[in-house]
Amino acid sequence: MTPWERKLWYEFLRDYPLRFQRQKSIGNYIADFYCAKARLVIELDGSGHFSSEQIERDNSRTKELQNMNLKVLRICNSDIDRNFRGVCEYIDLFVKNLSLSQLR
Repeated sequence: MTPWERKLWYEFLRDYPLRFQRQKSIGNYIADFYCAKARLVIELDGSGHFSSEQIERDNSRTKELQNMNLKVLRICNSDIDRNFRGVCEYIDLFVKNLSLSQLR
């Protein structure tokens, strides 16, 4: 795991009320984090993800995962560095909103 993945895992996702898995194989991909109950993939993006070629690959990957009926959150490593609490709140709110919509 990258330093950002370690931070998110050990300081938030590992003890989250819904079970997340690290480095989960899904189709032809390995998701950074996956929650089966929420059908949610979390991908952390470093500086290498901002070239036009990589953005295109990431968009294609996201579409393929969405075609598997999964939601995908992409979070920048710099957000982990600058606003870790906000990232955690964002993930938590996203999961809670997913849960509410699935109950309807």
